[in-house]
Amino acid sequence: MIITVTLNSALDKTLEVPNFTPGRRHRTVDQRTMPGGKGVNIARAIKRLGQPVIATGLAGGATGTRVVEALNDEAILNSFVRVREESRTNTAVLDPTTGLQTEINERGPSISAQELELFRDKLLYLAQGASICVFAGSLPRGVEPDVYAELIRCVRKLGVTTIIDTDGEPLRLAVRAEPSVVSPNELEAEELVGHEFNGIDDRTLAVAEIARLGPVEAIMTVPDGCYAQVLEAGSPVLYRVTVEQLEPRSTIGSGDAFLAGYVASRYMGREPVDCLRYGVACGAESTQHIGAGIIEPPRVERLLDGVHAVQVSLPAEVG
Repeated sequence: MIITVTLNSALDKTLEVPNFTPGRRHRTVDQRTMPGGKGVNIARAIKRLGQPVIATGLAGGATGTRVVEALNDEAILNSFVRVREESRTNTAVLDPTTGLQTEINERGPSISAQELELFRDKLLYLAQGASICVFAGSLPRGVEPDVYAELIRCVRKLGVTTIIDTDGEPLRLAVRAEPSVVSPNELEAEELVGHEFNGIDDRTLAVAEIARLGPVEAIMTVPDGCYAQVLEAGSPVLYRVTVEQLEPRSTIGSGDAFLAGYVASRYMGREPVDCLRYGVACGAESTQHIGAGIIEPPRVERLLDGVHAVQVSLPAEVG
C-alpha cells in the first residue's frame, strides 16, 4: 500500500477564461472542481495508474466534507482526521488564448495540537500496512514547520520508504530527517541550496548538493523532465531525464503527476532510471488535462518512447 499525506487539503476550482483581464467581468468556457492538495493529487494519479493508495491528512468543515465525499466518488480510498476549522478552497484561472494561468491558494485552517496528535496516531496505524509514504504540500496554520521531519522519522522506524515534496522551511527541516527521496521543483531546489542555477552543470550539482543534506535520493523536476541522483547497486548515480514538451492545456499539477508516476513505478519494483522515465511521461501527459492528478495511462505508455535518460557526471572541478 502507498500512503499520501495532505495536511492542507482543499477543494480546487479551475476556471477556463479566454482573454482573462484583472478588473474585468468574465464568463468561463469550462470549469472543474475537485478535491486537492498535493498529496490528494498524487493519490488520484496513483489510483489511475492502478496501484493501491490511501489518502490521509486533515479535513475540516463543510469544505472538508466535500473533499472526502468527492474522493469517495472517485473511489479513492481515504482516511482523514476531521478538524474544527474549515478546509481551504483554491482557485486557478486558465487563459487558453495566452496559456497563462493564475492561482490563488488560501492559507487553510488553524490546527490544534490535539488534532495534529490524532493525525499522527492515525498515520502510524496506517503505516503499519504500507511500504511507501508520500508527504506533500503546504502546512495549515498552527502547524510547526518541523512536522514533516518528525513524521518522516516516525514512519521510517517502521521500515516505510518516505518521500517528501514541499517547500521553504518545512522542506529544509524535512531533508535533515533523511527521507528516502526528496522531490522539489527547480525554484524550491534553488531556495533549498541558496543560489540560482544556470545551465546543466548547476542543475546536476544541485541534486548532488541536496542529497548531501540528508535524503538518500534527490530528484529535481524541470519543465522538460528532471535531474536526479539515485542509488544503483548501492552507489549514487546522476541522471538527466528529458521529454519533448507537449502543447499544454494546463501545467497545474504536472509535478504531482510526475511524483505519482515515479512512486507507482517504484512500488512495482522497477529500476530507478525506469521510475524516473515513467514519472516524466506521467508529468508530460498530465498537461493535456484540466484538473491536477488526471492522467491517461495508455497515453503515458505511448509517450515513454520519447523519454530519454542520460547518465551525467558532476562538473570536473567538483567531481
